[in-house]
Amino acid sequence: MTTARTKITVIGAGSVGVSVAYAALIRGSAAEVALYDIATDKVDAEVLDLAHGTQFTSASVSGGSDLSVVDGSDVIVVTAGAKQQPGQTRMELSGINARLLETLMPQLVERAPQAVFLVVTNPADVMTVVAQRVSGLPPHRVLGSGTVLDTSRLRWRLAHRANVSTASVHADIVGEHGDTEFPLWSNATIGSVPILDWPADEPFTAEELDRIAIEVRDAAYAVIRGKGATNLAIGVSCARIAEAVLRDERAVLPVATVLDGQYGIDGVALSVPSVVGAAGAVPLGETPMSAHERAQLHASAAAIRAAIDELG
Repeated sequence: MTTARTKITVIGAGSVGVSVAYAALIRGSAAEVALYDIATDKVDAEVLDLAHGTQFTSASVSGGSDLSVVDGSDVIVVTAGAKQQPGQTRMELSGINARLLETLMPQLVERAPQAVFLVVTNPADVMTVVAQRVSGLPPHRVLGSGTVLDTSRLRWRLAHRANVSTASVHADIVGEHGDTEFPLWSNATIGSVPILDWPADEPFTAEELDRIAIEVRDAAYAVIRGKGATNLAIGVSCARIAEAVLRDERAVLPVATVLDGQYGIDGVALSVPSVVGAAGAVPLGETPMSAHERAQLHASAAAIRAAIDELG
């Protein structure tokens, strides 16, 4: 029997970190939600604000600027780092945030040696590789948030177009969480119906699906232009991933782990459908793809590898 796992700690009290903590709190993702940041006044205020709502939740809240906050964590969500500015790509953040993780990860592992780590700091795929390397943990224990949010964006957009519930849409974004991501149209369905066969007054066309893929890919840029950051949906997405670990759900989610030969790719973290449970995340064999999609996956891996190589 799997031992109950009950504590999520979020590293970084910026807009994303607080959104993760808030989502975990109101979803009842764990018995305890903790928040850590080096900015004492900021993190203390955020913890106090969250704690004031615990009458209406099933979780307790703790946190502060001392690393002892991390002790006993079962899942650690790493959001700390420089945030993406309007017009800035995720990859441009690599150097700054890699140096941060090189210092931070060993300290976190020392405090919570059994934890599963969820990396959200951008560019998340590159940072997942950095975090796994410097921590020395096996790849399944260090996962990136990957394209879970991108997939949610895609399913929401398709559901709206088809006038069905989002839960009835089965379609995944895979690859980089960024500019080279792409949908697996070859096995996308609404219910059990292939998406191009969906019966409607105006059926989907390949051209329309291409436009939707671009909308989804660029969705973060639209949000950042309007409000300065994406935080709410990624908060809910990360809470959902953490729940799959804490409850040993063995849920299939498109998270990112460092691949070891799957799809002919090695040493790069990118998103493919993976089984997420108490041990972390393990890629689910090799998902069927068209030849074009497999080529896109390798192009995505090449973009991530190039960014990793630039770090030295």
